[in-house]
This record gives sequence, C-alpha cells and structure tokens, in this order.
Amino acid sequence: MYSIFYKFILPESKHSPNSLEKIKKILVCPLEWGLGHATRCVPIISKLLEYNIEVLVAADNQPLALLKRQFPQLQFIKFSGFNIKYPNKGNMLLKMLVSLPSIIKGIHKEHQQLKKIIEEYQIDAVISDNRFGLWNKNIRTIYMTHQIMIKVPGLFSVLEPVLYLVHKYFISKYDTCWIPDFPGSNNLSGDLAHKYKLPKNAIFIGPLTRLDNYPASGTPDKDTETPEIMAIISGPEPQRSLFENIILNQLKTSDYSAVVVLGIAKKDVHYTINNKINVYSHLDTKAFLNYLISARIVICRSGYSSIMDLVSLGKKAILIPTPGQTEQEYLASYYQRKKIFYTEKQSKFNLYEAMKQSKSFHGITIQPQPQLLDEAIKKLIGEN
Repeated sequence: MYSIFYKFILPESKHSPNSLEKIKKILVCPLEWGLGHATRCVPIISKLLEYNIEVLVAADNQPLALLKRQFPQLQFIKFSGFNIKYPNKGNMLLKMLVSLPSIIKGIHKEHQQLKKIIEEYQIDAVISDNRFGLWNKNIRTIYMTHQIMIKVPGLFSVLEPVLYLVHKYFISKYDTCWIPDFPGSNNLSGDLAHKYKLPKNAIFIGPLTRLDNYPASGTPDKDTETPEIMAIISGPEPQRSLFENIILNQLKTSDYSAVVVLGIAKKDVHYTINNKINVYSHLDTKAFLNYLISARIVICRSGYSSIMDLVSLGKKAILIPTPGQTEQEYLASYYQRKKIFYTEKQSKFNLYEAMKQSKSFHGITIQPQPQLLDEAIKKLIGEN
C-alpha cells in the first residue's frame, strides 16, 4: 500500500498539450455512485456529438445501462468503480475513512487502467466526473465536480480544510476542472463550490441537465397522465431500496395518485398499485420529462443532479437526502433555509406531513447559460 501511495500521490510532471491540436476522440467516465453523475454527462456527450467528436463512454452498472439507453450508437467500455456501499446506518464519511486504503488502491487502479484505454483506443482527451484517478500527463484531461470542498458533519468539521486541500491536490492533476454551476452569489451549490478559494484550473460551465435536449413547453404530452406526485428513487444500495420501500408503503395507504421511478436502468419493469400508482424501473428522457412537468410535486433525493433538473423546470419538490451522505444533507438544508424545497429525513418521512409543509415552499427557476458549456467544449477540442 505504501508503494502505491508513494508512486501515485507524489507529484509528477504534467504535460503541455498543444493548444492548436484538434481533439477527435474523447472518453467520458462518470462516477458510478448513483445515476446523477451519468445523467449530467448526457448534455456534455450531446454537445460533443454536435461538434462531430467521437465519444467513448467508460462506466459500469447503472450508469452504464442508463447511458447505453440514451446513446445506443456509442462505443462503451466497462469501467469498474470502488464498490463501496453506503451503510444502513451511520455516516458515509466514516465509512470512507475506514475504507481509505481501498479507495487509494482503487484510484491507483483506475489511473493505470486509463493508460491502457488511451493506448488501445487512441483517446485524445478524458472527461472524468468525480473520478480522482483519470488524469494523464500525455493527453488533455477534465475533472468535473460541483463540490470543491467535502462537507463533514459535527465535530469532524475540523477536517474540512484538510479534505479541501487533498481534493484540490487531485484537481491540480487535471488540465481543467469544470464546475456545473454559476459563479457569484446566485448559485446552486452553496458552500460546496463557493466557500473556499477555487483551484487555479477551475471554471464554471453552468448547471447541467439532460432535460435541456427536450425543451419543456410547460404542459405534458396529451397522452401523459397527470399524477399528484412523481417520486424518483435513486442512490447507491442499500439506501436506494430502503427509500423505495418507504415511499411505496406510504403511497399505498394514501389517497394520492403517483408515478414512481425506481432508478434501475438495467431493468424494464412497469406495474400498477391500487389503480393509482404507476411504478417504472426506468423511463426514457422524454417520458421522464413529461411526468416531471405534469406532476404537482416531486419527491426525490437532494443529489445535485436532481436539483439541477428541478430548477431547470421550476418544480416544487420534497427532498429526502441519502442518510449519511453529507453533501446531500447539506444541500437539503441549504434549500430548506432558502424556503425553496421542503426536506425531511428518510427515517422520519411522513408523506401527509411533507405534502402539507411543502405548500409554503416556492421552488425556483434558473435561467440557463448554455454558452458556458459551449465555450468550455470549444476550448477543450481546440475550436477557440
């Protein structure tokens, strides 16, 4: 383990890519903890394809299945992650600290695996969504994240500056860090990208949502039902299944009509409960958007990708953070304080109470700035 740490963590010389060299083939690789990292790669892949860039996707499990559904014409490479499960109870940060040797080993492994992929597929550039090890000194590499700092709970908050510096170090390995948010005070990520000084290579590219490719008219398709609730189940196991059981059990005994999306891209299942609850394992983007528009309110995790989808449509929502996931717990609290989204803990969730309390929360609509992403893409591929 020490040899891996020594070889991988210590600085090594960076490349100096030729700014005039055109990029033709790009590898996109999202983190596999939940579907959010994959869904926010959708607009990036779409924009790259508009510029006639050949895109390869490296992913595994649910993100791989989702992106295959979205872009069946692309070439896919199975690229495994760290296989760290969220705990049933307790804090995810503590779980990660205990698993630190395995995480370092995993980062080193993906770094070495990337070298082989670059050589085999002749990759010109890499876009890594929150994967620490996908930098390479011989080609251009992009690291994308909305959290420059890592939120730490309670007494452990004294570690935040240290974790910020560690994260900043990994970010410095990449040519550019893309932050899917706006600069300034009118932002979506709060402390996560705005509390500490940005890395020198960081730029804001604006919020990302896969729904941008399906402009919302404000009304659903005429054949789309209009449920009172759309519940979006997501996140790593076992918390995804626990969340699913809580939502379905409470909907069954309620008077609400609902559409529930289970966030299982590998399956294709649809069934109905009590003639008023439609349950889908997964929905294509157009169907997902139509239900999202038509539902009176959305119940979902407080993951950043979900928030970007919600604010792009101005939807009202009830946020249920993944237990122990400090980033989601912070975002839920952040938006509750602003009276934008109501939030409840998963363990204390009460559907009727949440629906009642959410009436005083107004939601928010953002004005997209697609030119920020376009400019970043142009700079990456040498169009500027």
